[in-house]
Parts: sequence; C-alpha cells; structure tokens
Amino acid sequence: MLVSIVFIPIGVVSLFASRDVVEIIDRYETACIPQNFTNDKVSFIQNAAADKTCNRRLTVKKHMKQPVYVYYQLDNFYQNHRRYVKSRSDSQLKDRNSENDVSACKPEDTFHDQPIVPCGLIAWSLFNDTYNFSLNNQQLAVNKNGISWESDRERKFGKDVFPKNFQNGTLIGGAHLDVSLPLSKQEDLIVWMRTAALPTFRKLYGKIERDLQPNEVIHVTLKNNYNTYSFNGKKKLVLSTTSWLGGKNDFLGIAYLTVGGLCFFLALSFTVVYLVKPRRLGDPTYLSWNRNPGGH
Repeated sequence: MLVSIVFIPIGVVSLFASRDVVEIIDRYETACIPQNFTNDKVSFIQNAAADKTCNRRLTVKKHMKQPVYVYYQLDNFYQNHRRYVKSRSDSQLKDRNSENDVSACKPEDTFHDQPIVPCGLIAWSLFNDTYNFSLNNQQLAVNKNGISWESDRERKFGKDVFPKNFQNGTLIGGAHLDVSLPLSKQEDLIVWMRTAALPTFRKLYGKIERDLQPNEVIHVTLKNNYNTYSFNGKKKLVLSTTSWLGGKNDFLGIAYLTVGGLCFFLALSFTVVYLVKPRRLGDPTYLSWNRNPGGH
C-alpha cells in the first residue's frame, strides 16, 4: 500500500508534465521525393546533381514557449550495431598526436595512405540534411551553439584536432566538416557521435530562441540529402518544448501508475481476503515448550 501511495502521485505528476510538452512532427522523406523518382528513391538521393531542396509548412497548434528545440528523428537506423559502434577512434578525436590510430576504423581509416580525421563509419555517416526556417517572411534563427554535451566538447574532442581527408573518397557517407574548425567546435558531429541505443532516435539540431504562437505558420526550406531509402528508414523534423522533466515521454508516468495501481490492487485484495476469511491463529499448546514444560 505504501508503494502505491508514493508511486501513483508521482505517475500523475509525470504524466501531466509530459502532456504539457508541445511537439510538431513532420515526416518528410517520402514527400520530398520528386514524382518521377517515387519508384527509384535511391537513384535520386545518390544523384549529386539533383536538386534536393524541399519546402514544408508547419502550423503551430499551441503556444510554444522558448527555447523551442529542433530535432531530426531517424527510424530504422541501427546506430547500436556492434561493428558500427566500434568504428571510431576516441584517442584520435581528442589528441592530434594520435591521428594515426585508425586500426578500429576500417573501411574509413585512410585515404591514399593518409589517416582520415575523424575516422570510422560513425563520423563518415554524419547526418547532412539541413533546415532553414522562416516566419512571416522573416528568417527564423536557429542557435546551434551548446547543442552537445559540455563534457563531450571539453574531454572527448580535442581543441587542436582538425578534420583531415574527411569525405574525400568516391563514396560520400554524409556531411562534410569545416577544416578550419577544431572538432571541439563541430557540435553537429559531437551530437552524432554519441550513438543511440535504439533504432528510432532523435538528435538535437538547434534551438529557436523565441516563443511561437498558435496558428503561426513556419515555412521550412530543407535539403533532403541524407540517404535513408537504402534501408527503408524514415526522417522526421521535430519541434518541441520541454518541461521540468525533459521532453515528451509518457512512459515514465504510465510505468509509475501501472506499478502503483498494481500494488494498490494487491494490497486491497489481500485486505479483503483477510477480512472475509481470516487466518486461524495457531494453538500455543502445540508448541514444544508448552508440551514439555520441564524441558525433558
């Protein structure tokens, strides 16, 4: 009963906090394919000369208080695959003197016998769709500073490590990097390199630092560059607020309510059984020391 008294209120509060989060979700990987390529999406996305520009409209349903977080969501992308997760060099990422440490990065380890920095499949497959937002014919700024973990920027990615030979091969996996910026400043890469545990995940793209009002229409001009068509993946653009508990996640509240409700039901059931058919108390005369008071 004590567990139910504690868990049920926590579940209710968590659920209300999650329901206060406002989200706009737009799936676009199918809508952003030209009509004449609907039966051959892979050819379109692999054609470097094709225009990948796509225009989308997002309508704000409820007031969204700043900051509004912009995420990209990928479905059916297994970043947790063992070979993919291991295809990186942490020593190379944080120390320029370790740029030749690429033994775990094959096949993206070297280019013309020179080390690739950053090496490995994780960095090579860096997400490269881009989004530009406008509201009332004015540019809606997206702040991309501080989107990664501070601990990652300070400890895992070196301030003196710069991209080298990255995406120079014939097969381009994803985004290019600015060779003039150290890896500690390339926050899109840092966010991407923190691999997800599940095949459906969101990663932070930036922050809109102004309130969005109901019925406002946001125009999005995006570049549909990233190939999810080869593995039947999905791409979604997500705009979301947060609560004191974080983003929208009903699971925590539902879990607390389920466990609390189950404990309450069991406690109530045992109480009813005890009242309807109480357990008979044992007869103390059957105790050994009562049957043989002298101890012999």
